[in-house]
Amino acid sequence: MPRPPFPTLAAACATALATALLGPAADARATAGDHYSGTLSDGATWIADRPAQWNGSLLLFSHGFGPTTAADAPSAAVRQTLLDAGYALVGSSYDPNGSMWALDSAERDQFAALSAFRRQIGTPTRVISVGQSMGGLVNAQIARDGAGRVDGSLGLCGLVAGGVDLDNYQLDAEYTLATFFDPADAGQLVNLASPADAVALAGRLTQAVETAQQTPAGRARIALAAAYLNLADWAPGRQPPAPGDFTGQEEQQYAWLAQGLLGFIVPARWSVERSAGGNTSWNKGVDYAGLLHKSSHTPQVKALYRDAGLDLRADLNTLTRGADVSADPAAVAHLKRTSTAGQRLAVPLLDIHTTADQLVPVEQESAFAARVRRAGDSALLRQAYVARQSHCNFTTAEVLAGLHAVEHRLDTGRWDDSAAPAVLQHDADALGLDGAAFTDYRPHRLTGTR
Repeated sequence: MPRPPFPTLAAACATALATALLGPAADARATAGDHYSGTLSDGATWIADRPAQWNGSLLLFSHGFGPTTAADAPSAAVRQTLLDAGYALVGSSYDPNGSMWALDSAERDQFAALSAFRRQIGTPTRVISVGQSMGGLVNAQIARDGAGRVDGSLGLCGLVAGGVDLDNYQLDAEYTLATFFDPADAGQLVNLASPADAVALAGRLTQAVETAQQTPAGRARIALAAAYLNLADWAPGRQPPAPGDFTGQEEQQYAWLAQGLLGFIVPARWSVERSAGGNTSWNKGVDYAGLLHKSSHTPQVKALYRDAGLDLRADLNTLTRGADVSADPAAVAHLKRTSTAGQRLAVPLLDIHTTADQLVPVEQESAFAARVRRAGDSALLRQAYVARQSHCNFTTAEVLAGLHAVEHRLDTGRWDDSAAPAVLQHDADALGLDGAAFTDYRPHRLTGTR
């Protein structure tokens, strides 16, 4: 099967996660078009834009994983549409001296950017926080902690399950691939010495997956790893496979892996470990049979193993027996403290997610909703879904429709049906922009939580 060069998807992922990074100026001053910028006490930069006809609403934007460069909107197209509609925008870079997993400073810097806007530009009548990808996790933290500073929140493809769950389900998938296709690396998946080592490991795992795809046994084991990764089975440029088309599902999961997905998530682990000060994931004591039982892809895995004549139970026992990765307790505690959300909500939050997100699986929304429910704040949370593949792959109309739903909640004190898929679709269509694909959807459980 022809494929693009290894870095292609990894580069595309990095672009999606760090999109709309607008370069700041060195000091706080207005420039042409009412663009402002400045520097915060920790060296982070902030930027802001205020339209000539400001409607009084300010959007506080949290950008995703990637270079720590200030951004104040999810994309250039969304930015321009929001400014044309009268919204002011502000956002920070996060601490430029830290890891790209910038959760140590992100929430603090976002609140500082908001204070800088109030002090140097004007006092908004309403503040709505918006966050994308890793910034969706920051945004959920702001929705938890922002009472009196923000009024509502809109999350886009947010990494809302948090860093610990992310690292663990990614470890489960990498461990499965290495165990069966690249045994020399099975014990070298964490505590990576450098980004270069992480890139090299990702390359070896990707090459091993490409070789394994040539046999029925290899495809069955790829499907097993994909189940642990919560990997979507709808790849770019394809139609979604039928529910019972297990072969087609695996082919599209393989397409994600072969196009460089591992080239993004393996080096990203190095950034998380650097931020936390040690290894943040573990599988010692994990029952891989029980883990598979939680996955929505279990029927697919069982069918492909049966077709390949493989003993699934034997493979699961192999994984369970060999699981011996232990985490650094201090690093895990650090990650839990800095990189989780949902313990409570202080303001209304609408999360929007694509149904086939290869980087931040839609199942993260299920884990987040459960956490918010345990905190007793479900009335403040709504979640909506777009029937489309790829990470953060939203139209401008979908973002605006989500924003309007949050505004309805703030105007009336009730969600009513504002976040229902049919209402969001109607609102998006009425904008006459670039279309929408809201759908009635409920995500499955997130596999890999500990």
